[in-house]
Amino acid sequence: MPLRVRLTLWYGTALALILIIFSTILYVITARSLRDAVDQSLEETAAAAVRSLEERGFLPLIDETELMSQFPELARIDKFFQIFSPSGTITIRSPNVKQHEMPLSRQALEVAYSGRTLFESAKYPKEPPLRLISVPIIYRGNLLYIIQVGTSMDSVEQTLNRLLLVLLVSMPVALVVSLAGGWFMAGRALRPVDAITLAAQRIAGGDLTQRLTVPASADEIGRLANTFNDMIDRLETSFRQIRQFTSDASHELRTPLTVMKGESELALRRPRETEDYKVVLESNLEEIDRMTRIVDELLFLSRADMGEVKMEHLPVPLDTLIEDVHRQASLLGQERDIQVMLRATASAVVVGDELRLRELFLNLLDNAVKYSRPGGTVDIALTIEQGEARVSVTDHGIGIAQENQPRIFNRFYRTDDARAHTKKGTGLGLSICAWIAELHRGHIEVQSKVGEGSTFTVMLPLAPAST
Repeated sequence: MPLRVRLTLWYGTALALILIIFSTILYVITARSLRDAVDQSLEETAAAAVRSLEERGFLPLIDETELMSQFPELARIDKFFQIFSPSGTITIRSPNVKQHEMPLSRQALEVAYSGRTLFESAKYPKEPPLRLISVPIIYRGNLLYIIQVGTSMDSVEQTLNRLLLVLLVSMPVALVVSLAGGWFMAGRALRPVDAITLAAQRIAGGDLTQRLTVPASADEIGRLANTFNDMIDRLETSFRQIRQFTSDASHELRTPLTVMKGESELALRRPRETEDYKVVLESNLEEIDRMTRIVDELLFLSRADMGEVKMEHLPVPLDTLIEDVHRQASLLGQERDIQVMLRATASAVVVGDELRLRELFLNLLDNAVKYSRPGGTVDIALTIEQGEARVSVTDHGIGIAQENQPRIFNRFYRTDDARAHTKKGTGLGLSICAWIAELHRGHIEVQSKVGEGSTFTVMLPLAPAST
């Protein structure tokens, strides 16, 4: 069922319930108010009759003509009265009921003997509905008379019937008009959703440059459009990164494969000495090692993206770890005549995985050694600033251009200068470093100038004092 239809039905159902409840309450309150008004009028008329008899001193009643002439207030056009003896026999009745038989009910007689007033609703054959009040007159403990005053309920019934007719006619009309208005308003409110659907269909066709027009009002539709645009932005970025990643991975893997194929073909063109074959095999083995490193690092990053890499969260003495990493990096530097210096160290403890942190700092030191000039130095320092540990690795090598610095943590990204300086490297090391730092609630910053060197600073939050 379309959303527009469902909204209209929900709105119509809720409105119908409200109208039914409102009409029922209105009818009940109106009926109660009209009947209360009738009862009050009957009570006032009965009180006038009682006062009339009191003024006569409760003398024996002769006839209604004498009573009506002396007390004209009893002659109400819309009322009638009857006066009964204690036995329930009619002694006097008003002229407008002489042709009708309206005996005193047994309940009214019993209540009169108890000295209480009784209201009744009565229906006699060939008579309209009546409302009666029976008032006992007790003198010196004895019941003298029972005065009964009544009136027709025709006018009340007609008023209630007219009200019921108006409600029965107006309710469906109001419901139909409201449903039509609800249908129109639902369509108007859902029009932006239709626009979003059409735009989504175009985007699903492969055009990720499409964006939704965001309404000026910051309502639910506006927030939906903004969220949808943000999602498409992320999708476009992801697809662009995937295409770039595929291109870079293909390039990185194709290069060693091309080298291996070329050397193997060259070696097989004619018979060669054993030493020549050995050189080719060693070169191929070197390229295979490079491809293995690429595949291993790709597998690691893929598992990291899926959250499958398990990490420990234990206290790690960072100063001890940096000293150990410095000793390992010193051995790496000896191969290129580069000295690795530990400039400063401070006592610091962080929470994390010691093996991953070791991998992070070794990757940074390996890059620093790799892109330094022979005979240069690499400095490493551990300091504490603003409640966090800062590990800086500084080299004095080729440096990184300002426009390339935001991209160096992208997978497979290597600057032209880096490729020219050394063929080793996969372009994945800094991506792994950034991932490890972020997993430890830290981050990496870089400062570099071309030809002067680079400084990579890893900032990690210190462990709580109770850890």
